Amino acid sequence: MFSSKKRLDNAYKNAKVIDFDDDSKFILFSDCHRGDNSFADDFANNRNIYFHALKHYYDQGFQYCELGDGDELWENLSFDSILNAHRNVYMLMKLFHKRNRLHMIWGNHDMVYRNPNYVKKHLSTYFEPKVDENIELFSNITYHEGLVLKHCMTGQELFLTHGHQADWWNFLFWKWSRFMVRVLWKPLNVMGIADPTSPAKNYKELIKIERRTKKWITENNNLITIVGHTHRPRFPEPGNIAFFNDGSCVHPRSITGIEIENGAISLIKWQIATKDDGTLQIVKDLLEGPVKLLDYKTE
Repeated sequence: MFSSKKRLDNAYKNAKVIDFDDDSKFILFSDCHRGDNSFADDFANNRNIYFHALKHYYDQGFQYCELGDGDELWENLSFDSILNAHRNVYMLMKLFHKRNRLHMIWGNHDMVYRNPNYVKKHLSTYFEPKVDENIELFSNITYHEGLVLKHCMTGQELFLTHGHQADWWNFLFWKWSRFMVRVLWKPLNVMGIADPTSPAKNYKELIKIERRTKKWITENNNLITIVGHTHRPRFPEPGNIAFFNDGSCVHPRSITGIEIENGAISLIKWQIATKDDGTLQIVKDLLEGPVKLLDYKTE
């Protein structure tokens, strides 16, 4: 699989299919890059916003689809240090999982999760020092390269994947990129120097990746495709190429995501806002939509 087209074809062909209807509710986040709470942990700045948002979606009965790069396993050697840094987040995700409302996709920064044996070994349980034994975490969880949400009544499909299939370097040479990040870019990141191989920090690469993805979408009957990877939110108007991007959870002081509810799709942002009395609150802003999914359907 040497071309973007073949890699995206493969992700779509092997995607897990999830049936849904107009009563179904999904929240899509990606690129959380949950780390170890060190200076290089980009997620740490937004973890309270993320936890509050995810708690809201859990209480409201949403299903959670994480579109890759949830865990930062390039900068960090093990999942244990990440779990210990953000335990409250994983306990909440565990609740989603226990109710079959958690759907996980692997990206280039957590590509080790495409190995079921790795997932079983590291994510099934965690050690709880209070009771001195292993406790269940994500038992029997499966990570996917892609998901297809298929509407029960209309047959309309939404293809969800991380999006690095259109980024040949970060798909084929992810182990080399991981090595470079660990030995070079992590310490430089602390000093504010960006990794030039990351499409989120290299505009020319970002444009190339988006162009390849759009080409694939047009060749597949304008299939609604929702990705992450570049960290740049995208929400097209009906009639344009149906290329969506949920953004990331490591924007400065905010997180973005995509909601699917009542048969419609929206781009949202959660951030901290100041109230008139000077106190702070976490609020959700609607950036785009809602637009009916059927408005994107092509015959």
